[in-house]
Amino acid sequence: MKRIFKRFLYRYIFPYGGLLLVKMISLTYRVKIFDPRNESDILDKGNSLIYASWHQRFFPGVQFFATRKPISIIISKSRDGEFIAHIIDILGWYPVRGSSSRGGSEALQKVNELALSGYKVGHIVDGPQGPPEVIKAGLIRIAQVTGNPILPTITSGQKKWVFNSWDRFMVPKPFSRVIIRFGEPIYVPSELNDDQFEKKRILVEQKMKALYEDTDLIWTNPSRIKEVFKKK
Repeated sequence: MKRIFKRFLYRYIFPYGGLLLVKMISLTYRVKIFDPRNESDILDKGNSLIYASWHQRFFPGVQFFATRKPISIIISKSRDGEFIAHIIDILGWYPVRGSSSRGGSEALQKVNELALSGYKVGHIVDGPQGPPEVIKAGLIRIAQVTGNPILPTITSGQKKWVFNSWDRFMVPKPFSRVIIRFGEPIYVPSELNDDQFEKKRILVEQKMKALYEDTDLIWTNPSRIKEVFKKK
């Protein structure tokens, strides 16, 4: 009975209750899309892309990317991954199970099949356990296999809670202003030697760090806040 109750909690109460809380908080945000053409120029041509984000900042994206389906995302084959994959499935995204240590090549093949059928790819580039703000090789490999550009996807909240986790996970407070910013797309050649691969990985990492820093600085400049959030 205890096992059944625990399964019920992890299968229904925690995922559905947690997602309801996320949705309720997210609906209060005042969201502004910054540099939307970096995304729309790709999608308007009927092409796919890879949304790339830090683990620390994915909270505002949960509700936002419900408008960007269909999306696939690679989830590890660990026990924690099984729970996360269930949540991803509830969201209406396509969880692909695999990691660098287990089922990585099969996962890449599946992601490529989905991309060819019109799916976008979501990727937490430094998850699930860090180190924070260090892009892992998986992002570059996905771009190589699919041929789709990496689109740095930056989220920043004006007022936020910061948790004492490995990545200092951030949740914008209810009614906070939130920026979702798209960086310029980054294309990765399908063939790279080891040195070229590492240089591309570092380049993407540097560009993402610079975008996060610049976006966070907006909140310190009232004139930039006004410019970003001005009505059109």
